[in-house]
Order: sequence, then structure tokens, then C-alpha cells
Amino acid sequence: MKLQQLSVPIENSRGRLFDITQALGDAGINLRALSLVDSGDFGTLRILVSDLVKARQVLMREQMPARVDDVVAVQIKDQPGQLAKLLQLLMENNIKVKYSYAFAGMTSGKAVMIFRFDDNDRAIEILQAGKATLLDRSAFGMLDT
Repeated sequence: MKLQQLSVPIENSRGRLFDITQALGDAGINLRALSLVDSGDFGTLRILVSDLVKARQVLMREQMPARVDDVVAVQIKDQPGQLAKLLQLLMENNIKVKYSYAFAGMTSGKAVMIFRFDDNDRAIEILQAGKATLLDRSAFGMLDT
């Protein structure tokens, strides 16, 4: 149930995000989720892509180093308090969230949380035991790597 995410350090300059997304788009790679965090002169772009191997090749060609991280995608109801319920289960089991980002479907009534935990495997076990809906590569239209 782990997904592979690309983490790309990018310069906080005009057009840099465009350059990356344009290169990936030109290569036929679809973005499935995206988070960009500012940390001064540089930021971290975290993306789930339709084709990880091809995306890494594109980024290397563009001289943009990318790290592959394992993350976990959890679908929750798009209702107040649902994230807190999920986090309570994790907190009760001493699972730490390293970072998270989300997106909501305007018509589906669902939200998707992307997590990186201190122990992804243990978090998956706890979430499955708690009947959480975990999403795999096929739910995102991602090729197997």
C-alpha cells in the first residue's frame, strides 16, 4: 500500500515550478498529487506521478535531483473531524507523522491524505486494522515500478 513519491529540491525563483511541470508534461507524465513547501531560497516539491521511472529520467536530464520516498495514501470522508479521528488512531499507537498533504474531490465527498510516517509499515498495519481506506497505485493511475 505504499506509494513512491518524488521529492525535488527546487530553487524559489520565478518559473522554476513551470520548468519542472512543463518538462514532465512534455514527456507525457501526469501529476497525481503535488505539494510545494517554501523554505527560503529553496523549496521541496513532492509529487506523485503516473510514471515514476520516466519522471526520474526527465528530472535527471533537466539536472534536477529527485529522491524517492515511500508515502501512504488514505481516503477519508470530506467532513469536519474525519482527519482528527484518523490522527487519533495513529497517535494512540505512537505513530508520528513526518509530513502530510491533501486534496479533496469536489463531487466525490472524499478527501485523500498523503502521509509520510516515521514507520510506514507499522502505520499501514494500524490503519488497516482500524478499517481505514488505503489507496494503491491503481487508484492513482500510476504504473508499477
